[in-house]
Amino acid sequence: MQHFGDLDPATEEQLRLNNFEGKFDVKEFVGSISERLITQSKASPGPFDPKPFIRTFEAVVDKLISVRKDVQAKTEQMEKSVRVAEREYSKKMADLNRGFEAVGSSFSTMESKMNEVGRTAVRIGEQLESIHIERQRAQATHDLINYYNQFSRNDTSRLDALKKEGREGRSQVAIILRRLTTVAREVDLPSADKTRENIDKYCEKFEKDMIYLFDRCYRKGDPKLMHHCAQTLLDFNGGASCVQIYVNQHDFFMNKVRDTADHSDDLLWNAVSKPDESPPKTESGLAELFGEIRSTVAQESQIVQAVFPNPPFVMQVFLQRVFAQSIQQYMEQLLTKGSSLSDLAYLRILQLVHNQTSNLVEDLKAHELPSITPSKSSLEISEFRRVLSGALTVSGTSTTSVVSAMLENAMAELFVPYIEGQKYLDRESKSLGELYAGLLANFTRYHMRMQKGKSSMFDRMVDRLGAAAANTTTSGGSSTSAQAAALIMRYGGISSERIQDKNLEDTVREEDGLLSIDVAEKMLKWHAEAVGRCVELTSQNDVPKNTFILLRVLAEAIGAAYLETAIESAIARLEVADPKLEPSLQPLEVLRSVDLVCHLWQQYTNMALFPLATSSVTVRREMTIFNNQTVSRIEGATNTLIQRIIDAIITWLSLQLSKQKRNDFKPRNDDLSFARVNTEPCVACCEILEKVRDAAIQNISGKNREAFLTEIGVSFHSLLLDHLRKYPVSATGGLMLAKDLKSYQDTVTSFNVPALHERFEFIRQLGNVFLVRPEILKSYITENYLGRIDSALLKPYLSQRSDWGQFETRFNENVDVEDVATDSASKGLKDRFKMAKLGTMVKDLEGLKLGDGISMGIPSGFTGSFSIGGRGLNNNSA
Repeated sequence: MQHFGDLDPATEEQLRLNNFEGKFDVKEFVGSISERLITQSKASPGPFDPKPFIRTFEAVVDKLISVRKDVQAKTEQMEKSVRVAEREYSKKMADLNRGFEAVGSSFSTMESKMNEVGRTAVRIGEQLESIHIERQRAQATHDLINYYNQFSRNDTSRLDALKKEGREGRSQVAIILRRLTTVAREVDLPSADKTRENIDKYCEKFEKDMIYLFDRCYRKGDPKLMHHCAQTLLDFNGGASCVQIYVNQHDFFMNKVRDTADHSDDLLWNAVSKPDESPPKTESGLAELFGEIRSTVAQESQIVQAVFPNPPFVMQVFLQRVFAQSIQQYMEQLLTKGSSLSDLAYLRILQLVHNQTSNLVEDLKAHELPSITPSKSSLEISEFRRVLSGALTVSGTSTTSVVSAMLENAMAELFVPYIEGQKYLDRESKSLGELYAGLLANFTRYHMRMQKGKSSMFDRMVDRLGAAAANTTTSGGSSTSAQAAALIMRYGGISSERIQDKNLEDTVREEDGLLSIDVAEKMLKWHAEAVGRCVELTSQNDVPKNTFILLRVLAEAIGAAYLETAIESAIARLEVADPKLEPSLQPLEVLRSVDLVCHLWQQYTNMALFPLATSSVTVRREMTIFNNQTVSRIEGATNTLIQRIIDAIITWLSLQLSKQKRNDFKPRNDDLSFARVNTEPCVACCEILEKVRDAAIQNISGKNREAFLTEIGVSFHSLLLDHLRKYPVSATGGLMLAKDLKSYQDTVTSFNVPALHERFEFIRQLGNVFLVRPEILKSYITENYLGRIDSALLKPYLSQRSDWGQFETRFNENVDVEDVATDSASKGLKDRFKMAKLGTMVKDLEGLKLGDGISMGIPSGFTGSFSIGGRGLNNNSA
């Protein structure tokens, strides 16, 4: 190694090998070497001298080269050492692998030998167990034979001594006696009957002793000795006797006769029969009883587990007694009291008890007791089963859900007498029928009074209800709809003689005969309560069928007895009304009420009843068909009512037009005649049309209102066309006529029915033919709407002009030959039109065609609610 004596110690220190290990920065290294040289260069005067820098860096480079050589030498030496170590490591690992493989092979061989030895030991153990079982069976058989021989000699000293040995002795005696009883039944020897009799007597005495001991311990409150007695009796004959004693002597069943009179809940019993009151949720006596049951069962579940070796069986017996005695007795008292009040009270109490019992059952399921494995060894059980085939099965191996299953069955059996078959549904239908009949009693009496002395559709409705009610006798059974019909007739005061008590008529008011949304809502509310009760009390499989039956009851009440009665009564009033009096528009209010009630009814049916029948496609389809048929029947009655209203209005309009005076449109030239704005028939017609318009706007909606007003307008248009042909018109009278026609047009325009605008504009223009001068008349009738009409068809109207005779000849001469129509077919058409109403001709001509009739349906709310097409009717009054 060279010596660098010209480097200062600080630089030498920086050139050591350890300074280049770890993090190394070239710039810092060069800066540290140059720092001293830069300081010296700045301190020396004169120009910059690079030689010190050159010498220093040359020496540093030489030093670094030397260091690099040393490092390379050390690296080569270390690499050689590593290669030698790797070869030694690989050799050692190969030796170790061979050693491990040898050890693994040795362990595999050892494991195979151990498995072989284990299998041999298992076979030996099984053989020893079989031998032991055979030995125990032989020993048990020997002992049984000895005991049997002793009983044949009436010697029980050995068993008596064993019984006096304490708990263990009594347990052994119980098992021996049970086996002896089984053996005695199989033995067929001359003295077998006497021996069997001795065994039975001893068994009876032993059982009595154990029951007495159990009863004494029960009274003293010694659960350990009670458990011993219960286990001994369980081994002897199943332990049913001690369980029965425990249950029968329980304080819960001793002197616990409950009466509803002891828990007088006046608020509940006063409201339970009122359908507008909410159904009761609880009854004080029932709540007290169920609370006591919950606390007793919670306490007994702990005692039973501590005392009895088969707690699920004991709890099952205890709970069966609770349901069969305590709950059933109090339930019968409640239902008897409810039945004495009304069917509704009975049904509400039944639902209350069912709901509270369901909650009780769910709470009691929390006390499900686990099964306890019998204390006998499996070897003893196997031996016992082999020796004594047919012996009493040992309790204590019950399933863990025995209590829950028993509770479900007990609750089902509790309500079977009240809901089996058609009992419940018949009573539910009867209750609804009574409620609906009572609610509609005044309504029915009112409409009977309105129909008094006249055979009408109301009578047919009564006949239909009577026929439905008669089904209760002719069919031998009682359908729910028949019951409802019978109740409606009975509570509504209807019988085969129609009216039984005429004094009731004095109590009926006008308001009683009106349809009411409140009444419909009340009927639906009562029905919804009945349906909810039906869903809760009956089987899920029967819900669709039962819902359909209740739907029939509702349809009979709200459809036949309520809506159809009101509609037919309105029709009857229109039929018997005096045509000389202004027709009443009150039937339109009936239409509106029917629309609202039906909409509410169908909303309820679609949202509440149909979903309950989704599980049965057949029942759902039958419900839909029945509902559609019922609605169609109401719809048909409504259409008939609408037609009667239209007929009455048109008859009244025709009557008013007939009051037109002969000289109304040929007045004298006085101030009185010109002072009138309109003629009296015009004023009367406009008044009734305005009333019709207002009533239609108030009571009919949508397209149905437009169709109704269109029918009125078209029919009135035809009346006016015929009316204008009857009266002569002077020049001054034409002004009066024009004012009348303008009033008609303005009134009909207020109907806001576009189809009528052209018709009454044509009427107005037709009235103007009495105002224009003769010289321009020809050109006038060839323009606008009149230009669409053959001029020959206008002559009946032109001939009513007072000056028609003066220019008739000149007017005819100016008629174009083509307008006269030379062919015979056209002539025949003209001849026909001369004799016919111009309204018929207007309907046939293009541009003014509206058809012979207007298709009328029930109000728009019906079609939206019923989801079925409107049943139109053709009006022929025009």
